[in-house]
Amino acid sequence: MHRKEFIKSLALLTGTALTADAFAGLTPPIQASPYKKGISFYMIKEELSVLDKFKLVKDLGFDGIEFNTPLEVPMKEILSARDKTCVAIPSTVNKDHWNKPLSDPNPENRKFIVESIGRSLQESKEMGADTVLVVPGVVSEQVSYKTAFANALENVRKLIPYAEKTGVRIGLENVWNNFILSPMEALAFLDAIDHPMVGWYFDLGNVLRYGWPEHWLEVLGERIFKLHVKEFSRKIMNEEGMRKGFSVELGQGDVNWPVVMKAIQASGYKGEYLTLELGGGDRTYLEKVSRQLDIILLN
Repeated sequence: MHRKEFIKSLALLTGTALTADAFAGLTPPIQASPYKKGISFYMIKEELSVLDKFKLVKDLGFDGIEFNTPLEVPMKEILSARDKTCVAIPSTVNKDHWNKPLSDPNPENRKFIVESIGRSLQESKEMGADTVLVVPGVVSEQVSYKTAFANALENVRKLIPYAEKTGVRIGLENVWNNFILSPMEALAFLDAIDHPMVGWYFDLGNVLRYGWPEHWLEVLGERIFKLHVKEFSRKIMNEEGMRKGFSVELGQGDVNWPVVMKAIQASGYKGEYLTLELGGGDRTYLEKVSRQLDIILLN
């Protein structure tokens, strides 16, 4: 099948206006993608049991589900659904690291979040995940960059014994936290930690506000443990507000997916998964974004 015909047929399946130009350089797959498809559990908005949610995402072509931890869903139900469907749990996200970050000036808050991430690491081990996403720190008008850096460094180091005990890695993520705004700074932070259990959980869309994902991939290379997939439009950000930039469909924003996929391959990425972290929806929506991710994986 011709490339443009192939992309057009997938566009019809997704129900969105994906164009051949939006994916210039992509070709129909001649072999399976080397990467697996993941989805965040919170994106599944159907009123279903945990098991049926696992069945739904498997039916839509996903290989894994990412949970927020410490869990609000019974572990027993998750493990049963995982084993019955063979849908993996490759990673988790600590749910407390934003409200009480590792960089917080309050020592009680820092103690709380270290313990919370410790629980995330233990639960991740039980679910078979190999990485926990952690926001390393937050800079604000009240919390200086110097304070955030020192506290984040100290408390990430405190988490290393938890990671060593569980065998689950800590993936630090780039978010809109006014902290670690360039790939060279991310690399310097990881070098300061200097431990194989601490690396990066790279969000391909978050970085578009102040950079290009391919640049981060080039610098961080194999230090990247996992990848989050989302889209972002600088034009919409400038015209409608910063967070509105995320409202664009996958493939219709400013992520140059052919270039990014080549950069992922060149980086030596071994995390297997590209996990969607988008707004949630019903089966129709999830099927659409699954097909959009299929198109991205073609390159």
